[in-house]
Amino acid sequence: MTEPSTRLTWDPSRAPAEPVVSDFARFAAGRGAPGPDAPYDDLWRWSVENLEDFWLAVADFFEVPWHRRPDAATDGAAMPSTRWFPGGRMNYVDQVFHGDRQGVAVVGHDEDGRRTELTWDELRARVAGLAATLTGRGVGVGDRVVAYAPDRIEAVVAFLATASLGAVWAGCGTDLAADAALARLRQLEPKALVVVAGHHHRGRWVDRTRQARLLREGLPSVSTTILLGDHGTPGADDVTWAEAVAPDRPLRPAPVAADHPLWCLFSSGTSGVPKGIVHSHGGVLVEHLKTAGLHLDLRAGDQFLWYTTLNWMMWNLRLAGLLRGATVHCFDGAPSPQAIWGIAERGDLTHLGVSPGLLSATRDAGLDPAASFDLSSLRFLGSTGSVLTESVHEWAADALGPDVLVASTTGGTDVVSGFAGAVVTAPVRPGEIAVRCLGVDLQSWSPSGAPLVDEVGELVVASPMPSMPIRFWDDPDGTRYREAYFDHYPGVWRHGDWITLTRRGSIIVHGRSDATLNRHGIRMGSADICDAVERLPDVTEAMVVGIDEPDGGYWMPLFVVLAGAQELTDALRRTILDRVRDAVSPRHVPDDVIAVPGIPHTHTGKKIEIPVKNILLGRTGAAQPESVDRPELLAVFERLGRDRRQTW
Repeated sequence: MTEPSTRLTWDPSRAPAEPVVSDFARFAAGRGAPGPDAPYDDLWRWSVENLEDFWLAVADFFEVPWHRRPDAATDGAAMPSTRWFPGGRMNYVDQVFHGDRQGVAVVGHDEDGRRTELTWDELRARVAGLAATLTGRGVGVGDRVVAYAPDRIEAVVAFLATASLGAVWAGCGTDLAADAALARLRQLEPKALVVVAGHHHRGRWVDRTRQARLLREGLPSVSTTILLGDHGTPGADDVTWAEAVAPDRPLRPAPVAADHPLWCLFSSGTSGVPKGIVHSHGGVLVEHLKTAGLHLDLRAGDQFLWYTTLNWMMWNLRLAGLLRGATVHCFDGAPSPQAIWGIAERGDLTHLGVSPGLLSATRDAGLDPAASFDLSSLRFLGSTGSVLTESVHEWAADALGPDVLVASTTGGTDVVSGFAGAVVTAPVRPGEIAVRCLGVDLQSWSPSGAPLVDEVGELVVASPMPSMPIRFWDDPDGTRYREAYFDHYPGVWRHGDWITLTRRGSIIVHGRSDATLNRHGIRMGSADICDAVERLPDVTEAMVVGIDEPDGGYWMPLFVVLAGAQELTDALRRTILDRVRDAVSPRHVPDDVIAVPGIPHTHTGKKIEIPVKNILLGRTGAAQPESVDRPELLAVFERLGRDRRQTW
């Protein structure tokens, strides 16, 4: 049984220095919901038991500017066939510029401390200009525009221009090598490519000209390439950024059906080519208004940075700040504690989001953020991407003081939002996620489908959410989509996380129940890493897993089968690690390289990553020998797991 912590890191009964009525309180006061003084759990229960009323209330509360109001919130179909806002017509970008937007809309920071910004009027003009350029080059409703870019203002402009046309957006960060980016973007057969020549990292400019060239060559469907930023030399047929945003045209977002594709995000690629996950204009818009307005307490004029790259769904979720009229901050650089807290000071941030790793690095460096930086504007510190341990959570809350809500959240690329998070009216205990998000029928289930309380179970969502995928890319009959989430518990979304739902309604996340890697708070599949390593002549096969350890650490060993009589020398180990760094991402370099006599597979040839991970964790019954092609290999991983656990 899970016992409550002896303290609160956020106490809603404590009066803030400057009382402000939150949108959450205003929303709870009307629309047929339980009153503002009702316990949060009452409002949550109303939201999941009355999906029609709740989601239409959210759309009305945030004044979604429908071109045609939907007939209902859903068509009544069960998951995974639910259609949201049938009959509705709208465009995500209409909400971005809805109402009286004043001041600065987007701010860009780099490692040199340079700051660029666009006012709302300037943002609108650049979005309209780029949309006109794309239209003039044949991009229209349903076409795909893809980007290979760091977290910069131009990427935000490019997304909004794409969405305004009813075209479909997809982006990859420049920390991915070209091969990994192509494995994602090539699937979409894009018509236009927005590409950058490099990015900032640890005080230097990283030239990505070669990666950009490989992308151009690897995307034969692209007819227009736009060179983002001032670096690099345009090719003969490239359009410079200045040229692309120059047209002086009014912005007229195209009305599309509420379930029209907005963007395609990509899964981590655990079992092969990353899956393209398609979300809709209407589903994302209403879900993100709820998340930003009711859970993050974002308001017009707030200053919002969540450190992210284009590879991570937090880049997409951070755009929700624009939906609320807040100023969104971008950062092109490496996320060192000094850099991130420095931006919080210079940007007068009210909302900052980071990974648990950044908080741990701040603590371990002996840095007191509130003493070293002026964080007087900060109201909310969010943490997601991996499990926020009790000790780090408590340290962060103590370091920032009682007026800052330090909130751990959990969600996924799959729904481009959160399942559980925080709200200003609910208490927060260290190491826990305070509440199930409104409208999210999150439960913990046993293997047989029995609901669990105060026991570890599978995270499931038992009712539809508007930001669930409308489909996977190139999955015409929905087979892969159903297999990904609905096969284990038919008709119920199984996410792949181990959680405890406490009797207080809070959530404790224990880590992934599947084989997704989660290094440095950024999820990544094993396929990209293994593919890169297996191209080396000295390696015949590789397997990588990620282990959440009891002290909050994360161990990511890479197991390799070497060719012939090759030995794992220090030089070969360095070659393997360099290969991962250069071909995939510096953030996913393994902690250890371990030579093994073989990699176990199913009888159909699939690596058994999840059973091996469970063997390393010492879980009984992790793999059935009769289901493995070489059962004798299981003993190798059992021994490696025992040795590792002795260090805990």
